Amino acid sequence: MTFDPFGDFETRGYLRNVARTKDSKIVRQMEHASFTTGLDAAFDNLASKKQLSYDDVLGTHKILFEAVYPWAGQDRLITAPHLVVSKGNDRGKISFAYPQDIRRATDYGLDHGQDKKFMAAKPGEIMGYLAHGHPFLDGNGRTIMVLHCVLAQRAGFSIDWAATSKNDYLAALTKELEDPDQGHLDAYLKPFTRSAVSHGELAANIAAAPGLDGEGEDTVLGTTDDPELKARYEAQVVKRKQR
Repeated sequence: MTFDPFGDFETRGYLRNVARTKDSKIVRQMEHASFTTGLDAAFDNLASKKQLSYDDVLGTHKILFEAVYPWAGQDRLITAPHLVVSKGNDRGKISFAYPQDIRRATDYGLDHGQDKKFMAAKPGEIMGYLAHGHPFLDGNGRTIMVLHCVLAQRAGFSIDWAATSKNDYLAALTKELEDPDQGHLDAYLKPFTRSAVSHGELAANIAAAPGLDGEGEDTVLGTTDDPELKARYEAQVVKRKQR
């Protein structure tokens, strides 16, 4: 099933892309070109910020994907405020924050990620919280990877993304989302921890990461007032608060 949160796929193409194409291959090619050409500008913009904020997350997404999506830089609270979004269509697994909780989850990741000792000790946990926020309808993984690279550099280390495996990384991230703060993603990333790269090397570090093709569409599971989905989500929120 095509991911169509706007409900106008037939007339405006996939996620209202600027070309109005419905061909997912073309959209992915557009995304990748926009992402890779925007990396230097995104890193330069973040380097100018002493303290990173949620607005910088929005701004990074806009720089990376505004050539593809008119709504780039707008989060799901603006673009899809009543929809429950997940990877896959299993209603039993809600991994991403509801629209009203996106900023809170992302802010938590940014706040702890800018604690250098915390970031150095638990880079996977930080990535997990940023991923849980999932602010956008597309481009989340690439956007938070850029933010994560900057947080890591400021904490004095880097992740050798080129040495990681896309499938293994996503498996560890899924465990982190389903069972937060238990070290799943920290354990996976530990063998790939290296000395911090320079600012000029950040873009190359990201570009070398496997699986930056954007494959794997999100799914609309329902609306935020769906009783079953709401109950499952509230249980997930309680578990995160307890941790």
